[in-house]
Amino acid sequence: MSAKKSPEPSPEGFARLNRQRLAAEEGARAMADAEKRAADIRQNMARLRELREAREADDATLQASLPAPIPAKRKRKPRQ
Repeated sequence: MSAKKSPEPSPEGFARLNRQRLAAEEGARAMADAEKRAADIRQNMARLRELREAREADDATLQASLPAPIPAKRKRKPRQ
């Protein structure tokens, strides 16, 4: 004799399918959230890099506009 499957899933099978569906939805949400956070981090890093490069360029122009430092004369050791 062959066992015939009923067209309706069993309660256990239905619960398992529901858990799998929920897990897949939660996984997709988690992946989307992780990708969004990574994109936000990259955007912030680019903003900070631009600020740093602008500050370094300002510092370089300031250093170039300042007169060259005068070298200090060597002090002699006093004789004893």
